[in-house]
Amino acid sequence: MHMNIRWKPSVTVAAIIERDGRFLLVEEETPEGLKLNNPAGHLDPGESPAEGCAREALEETTHRFKPMHLLGIYLSRFQRPQPGGSVEDITYLRFAYTGELGDVVPGRQLDTGIVRTLWLTPEEIRASVARHRSPLLVRCMEDHLRGQRYPLESVYTDPTVQLLQR
Repeated sequence: MHMNIRWKPSVTVAAIIERDGRFLLVEEETPEGLKLNNPAGHLDPGESPAEGCAREALEETTHRFKPMHLLGIYLSRFQRPQPGGSVEDITYLRFAYTGELGDVVPGRQLDTGIVRTLWLTPEEIRASVARHRSPLLVRCMEDHLRGQRYPLESVYTDPTVQLLQR
């Protein structure tokens, strides 16, 4: 039966952080077990994608992060089997940013579900695909290594977004 429900992707933001040839990842608890991902999460109401990226990086790594470039905009799809034989079908629209990693914020705790942060080489990341939460982890890393960068102004957030905060 076809319902008249408008399809909406889940908008996420991700920080692609590289230092000395290693990338900062998080190990997080998921329904599929412990998985690796970029510091990433859902865009919240009232924030621009760059602001959301800085917030998520802080929440998941305890580090300040300043987005400097848009790395890219990506689509991926995930299907999770549900009890009773149904399937949760989610399409993610990811805004990925590169930028400057700042200091750890004293007293800050890792977000619930984040077990630890770790710095992995590109080789380690490519070798651990079975543990990745998102198929975009490798793609974003490869785009970063290729030098792909777009101006932050490529993503415009109209002032009405901030005005609509609840």
